[in-house]
Amino acid sequence: MKKVIWGVLSTANIAIKKVIPAMQQSSWCEIRAIASRSADKAHKAADTLGITHAYGSYQELLADSEIEAIYNPLPNHLHVPLTLQAAAAGKHVLCEKPIALNHHEAEQLLAAANKVKIMEAFMVRFHPQWQRVRELISSGHIGTPRAVQVFFSFFNDNPRDVRNQAMIGGGALYDIGCYAILAGRFMFAAKAKRAIALIDRDPNFGIDRTSSGIVDFGEGRQLSFTVSTQADNYQLMQVHGSKGRIELAIPFNPQSETRILIADHETQIGDPLKVEIIPKCDQYTLQGEAFSRAIRGEIELPYDVNDAIQNMRIIDALFRSEQSGTWETC
Repeated sequence: MKKVIWGVLSTANIAIKKVIPAMQQSSWCEIRAIASRSADKAHKAADTLGITHAYGSYQELLADSEIEAIYNPLPNHLHVPLTLQAAAAGKHVLCEKPIALNHHEAEQLLAAANKVKIMEAFMVRFHPQWQRVRELISSGHIGTPRAVQVFFSFFNDNPRDVRNQAMIGGGALYDIGCYAILAGRFMFAAKAKRAIALIDRDPNFGIDRTSSGIVDFGEGRQLSFTVSTQADNYQLMQVHGSKGRIELAIPFNPQSETRILIADHETQIGDPLKVEIIPKCDQYTLQGEAFSRAIRGEIELPYDVNDAIQNMRIIDALFRSEQSGTWETC
């Protein structure tokens, strides 16, 4: 099968350090072009990564007729505008999370998604450890799923970092809270009904630096999480059921083999948990392959714009709850 020809909008760290090298390992992807507002940055990145074409503007890349698909890792406020421009140029788009700043903005992508494929880049959904956890839940291994709990944090107080700039979509909820929300949606395989939040904002940046939320998925299913951009570097996800629980020690960015810890109805407090080892893999490679295969018609598009809108609705509800102090409908 002919490789999908990709172009990358910007020299963002996530692209340079993670996504591009991973996709270059795939037999489905060819990264042929990269663009930046600075031609020097684009050429430097292209030389470092072995990319043949470099452009000094995003529009030049979008005008390249050989490019079939775009990876959009721009700052959050540019996700929808540049995805729409790429779609108008006939390019399929894999857009970094969060796909938009709110669900109304995300809905602007629906019409374009009828002409090209658009998917939000949540790479964790393609990692075998996430697939295995959902398989265990679906098989009834832990009984009826009751609660998903997530903690995800790192420390970053750099004022120049886009994640600390409120006006362009910085903050903990947009950056990593979206993963916690996705975890609840993915593990419950359900739509959220309502949400409530407790948010602490940085007095200088204005971004939410520590955000906690509870999301009600109905039928007793609850997601609770805390995310922070100014706490120690840590992550953990637990899924609790009526007859057992599952833990992922590194649920979001594992660098090596991963472990799934499983307790069943016979496990007592203090007992060692059963361990399943998931071999090392690159979830960014798997994501790029899945999207490329969908472009080639080998598989259906795994996740569409409507899926991304569901995530944004929950984020919107949590921000509204910050102001109202009450539950908000998702």
